[in-house]
Amino acid sequence: MKTFYFLITLFFINTVSVFSQEIENAAILKVIFTKYYKTEKVIVKGRLQLLSFYCNKAPNNEEVIEVISGNELLKKNAAEIKKQIVFVNENWSEAYNLLFDNQNQYLKSKVNACVTLEEFQEISKQYGENNQRLLIVNKPIYFLKNQFALVKVAFYRNIEHNSGRFLLLEKVNEQWIIKEYLNEWAT
Repeated sequence: MKTFYFLITLFFINTVSVFSQEIENAAILKVIFTKYYKTEKVIVKGRLQLLSFYCNKAPNNEEVIEVISGNELLKKNAAEIKKQIVFVNENWSEAYNLLFDNQNQYLKSKVNACVTLEEFQEISKQYGENNQRLLIVNKPIYFLKNQFALVKVAFYRNIEHNSGRFLLLEKVNEQWIIKEYLNEWAT
C-alpha cells in the first residue's frame, strides 16, 4: 500500500512540475509575442498576415554552446544549460492555449493561429511575395532555479533575409523580462 501512495505522490509532483513549466513557457511566449508582434496589424477577414508563428518548439543544438562561450552568466551555468540540449518533438499548443485562454485577446488577434512549415510555405507561394515571415521559437532552457531562461528566436522567409538571436530572460518580480540579446545574425 505504501508503494501505491508513493507512486501517486510521485505522479502528482511530476504533473504539477510539467504544468508549472507550461505556465513559465506561456509567460515567455507572451514576452516574445508582445515584442515581435508590436507593429503587426490585427488580423481581420481578408488581411494578409505577415508574421506567422511556427507551431513546434525548435530543438536546441550546438549553437547554444557558442552562445555560452560569449556570456559570463551562461559560462557559470554551462553544465546545467548543456544538459538541456536535447532533441524535442514538442509543440507550443499548451503554452499558447494558457496564454490566450480568456486573456490577452488583443495580442491573440495579431498572432492568430500557429502554422506548420508546410502551411507557411503554401501561403507564401499563394501570394508570391517575400514579405511573410515565420517566427520560430526554440524550447526555452531554464537555469539558476528557473530565474533565467535562454530562448532562440528566428525569423524565416522562403528565400533570403532570415534572421535570429538568442534572448536571455530574467524573472524579476514574477515577470519575465528580456535582459540581453545574444548572437544576433541575419542573411
